[in-house]
Amino acid sequence: MALLTCEHLSLGYEGHEIVHDLNFKVNAGDYLCIVGENGSGKSTLMRTILGLQPPLGGSVMTGDGLSRNEIGYLPQQTVVQRDFPASVQEIVLSGCQNRMGFRPFYGREEKRIAKENMEKLGLTQLAHRCYRELSGGQQQRVLLARALCATQTLLLLDEPVAGLDPKVTAEMYDIIATLHRHGVTVIMISHDVDAALRYATHILHVGKQLYFGKRDDYLQSEAGKLFLLQQEGGASE
Repeated sequence: MALLTCEHLSLGYEGHEIVHDLNFKVNAGDYLCIVGENGSGKSTLMRTILGLQPPLGGSVMTGDGLSRNEIGYLPQQTVVQRDFPASVQEIVLSGCQNRMGFRPFYGREEKRIAKENMEKLGLTQLAHRCYRELSGGQQQRVLLARALCATQTLLLLDEPVAGLDPKVTAEMYDIIATLHRHGVTVIMISHDVDAALRYATHILHVGKQLYFGKRDDYLQSEAGKLFLLQQEGGASE
């Protein structure tokens, strides 16, 4: 059974529809990149998947034993969040909150999970550093470790390389690819079409034309051809 199934999904705000009749499935082991024009509804879709925003129509269903509070989420950062005055360890640990039920304090298991994910992302030496003192790439690794504390199954990443320089961008993509190779299913919003076509197993195009399918088939679709042409035109201006 699919980890995530969206059927006849309509998305928007206050009755204003921006996506109509969207259908796709994500299976264990997929790496799905969501692409499309600005304002086409990509972030709205992610918030709807997480249950943070209701759909205007249709349904979002989890399966294969996955519940919504077991999905790891790395959102786009705001300026205020970049200046958050907490330690790296505290922020990573906060990803365990959904595991705790009604317990008010982190236990041994939560601390073990946080330590393991800090080690995985090379953050051990930064554990007691203040988050707002870190570089943009280090902050993204902290937030990714936090998201991993919520899941070993499905990660949702909203523009995880936004604002990063090319070297740090490449490092972040390599980290995500490694997590995917080790069994984490990935859904990532990206404006970087080249990276999407390099790493993804499947593409979901959201916009005036909808497309969902395998990466290689996207290049031959009308939605893919038109979007790639627009991207090339924008790059040449």
